[in-house]
Amino acid sequence: MDPNALSAARVVDLSLTVSERLPGTWPGHMTYAHHNWNWFAEAEGPTGVTRSAAPYQTNFVVMDEHCGTHFDAPTHFVPPEGSGLPLAGPLGAQSGDRVPLGDLMGPAAVVDVRPLAEGGEPGVSPFIRPDHVRVWEREHGAVREGEVVLFRTGWDRYYVEGEEGERYMHGPLVTGEFPGWPAPSPETVVYLDERGVKTVGIDAPSIGSAHDPVPVHQEGLGRGMRYVEILTNLGELPVRGAFFVFLPVKIARSSGGPGRAVALVPG
Repeated sequence: MDPNALSAARVVDLSLTVSERLPGTWPGHMTYAHHNWNWFAEAEGPTGVTRSAAPYQTNFVVMDEHCGTHFDAPTHFVPPEGSGLPLAGPLGAQSGDRVPLGDLMGPAAVVDVRPLAEGGEPGVSPFIRPDHVRVWEREHGAVREGEVVLFRTGWDRYYVEGEEGERYMHGPLVTGEFPGWPAPSPETVVYLDERGVKTVGIDAPSIGSAHDPVPVHQEGLGRGMRYVEILTNLGELPVRGAFFVFLPVKIARSSGGPGRAVALVPG
């Protein structure tokens, strides 16, 4: 490893900001909240009068593990052994804190599927099929073992405040008013797993489709794959050549968790 090459690399932030005003919480899950606990002096704020215990500031956070940029550990969809539930197995014990960090980083292969984002139906996601990956491979070479495949859907453009932000999750999932984001089919993650891909990322709310999110989670996580969701800025990465890193908060017995995703692009 060349420290000089690392220090010369451009760091691209692939994480989206979490805010009560932004659509980063899955509908029906714990609502994100971030409130002041102590400020530098007594002050009137959005949460009422804050008394100062000392000249410093701290806040408290309430959030779902799958809010904002985050990853899915196997136990998110795989029940533990002995539970008596369908699909239970050893991977059901692999919580977020037990996933090796090395599995959440690697050379990035950015697969551009943005045209699919224009073809969805209300409440339905267009699937990213194995043939979409094969077309990419014919131009850029076969997907390699250990690569992190990042699906660039362009859906992060809807991660905004106000009515336009309704298109990100609420419209496809709750009202069915808007089309769903492009999402890989179960067959696609099997295709990638067979080529040695351990981690898949996407700049959309979920690896799962808006209309049927469970099968692709069960298929991939049941194989020990890791999913990183709600990414952004994938357009700033080369098709190949960047190095992807996701560092989650280390939460005991978690089903995954939030973190910071970055890519190192050679200078």
